[in-house]
Amino acid sequence: MTVDNLKKQKNLIKLCCERWEKENPDPKCELFYKTPYQLLVSVVLSAQTTDKMVNQVMKPLYEKEFTPLAALELGINGIYEKIKSIGLAPTKSKNIFKLTEILLRNFSGKIPRTREDLESLPGVGRKTANVILGEIYKEPTLAVDTHVLRVSRRLGLHKESDPKKAEEKLLKIVDKSLLPKAHHWFILHGRYTCKARKPNCSSCTLEDICPKIL
Repeated sequence: MTVDNLKKQKNLIKLCCERWEKENPDPKCELFYKTPYQLLVSVVLSAQTTDKMVNQVMKPLYEKEFTPLAALELGINGIYEKIKSIGLAPTKSKNIFKLTEILLRNFSGKIPRTREDLESLPGVGRKTANVILGEIYKEPTLAVDTHVLRVSRRLGLHKESDPKKAEEKLLKIVDKSLLPKAHHWFILHGRYTCKARKPNCSSCTLEDICPKIL
């Protein structure tokens, strides 16, 4: 990438964030949670399903103070019974039980704040670790999910199909001061405006500056 192209991309993303901020100055994660542990559980559950589905299943449990000890008391089968309407429930119930055991044994029940420690937990990959680091610890991370990948490609910020490679390129052009807010703006824009099948270009706040790479 040339210096001029890099500068153009930095200016584009800065302008995008300025417009997103006017619309939504305080973007939030749409997963419901009351504690860091609950967020970790929900992010693990959200793989290959929607935040809406996870909230529908987990919010009643979280309102009753769902804790690591409560998860261990349920056991793998008990967790499965609570989440069986969510995709990949058998695997996810095992991962939640095992990661909870590790949290209590190795981290005194606290959510780790390093990527290495987070990714040592069952069911926690790079994307999940980025969400936790950004949402809980306000680290300048960018978790590249399907929405972030799609929106950033359509804006011409990269041509990658691999999330990790896309993340590496985006972190070079998204100023750290814009993170982790930019992560939420990308997701919300992709979820409600720049949709996969029918993007709402006519009502998009970026319509006049978007190269419309579909």
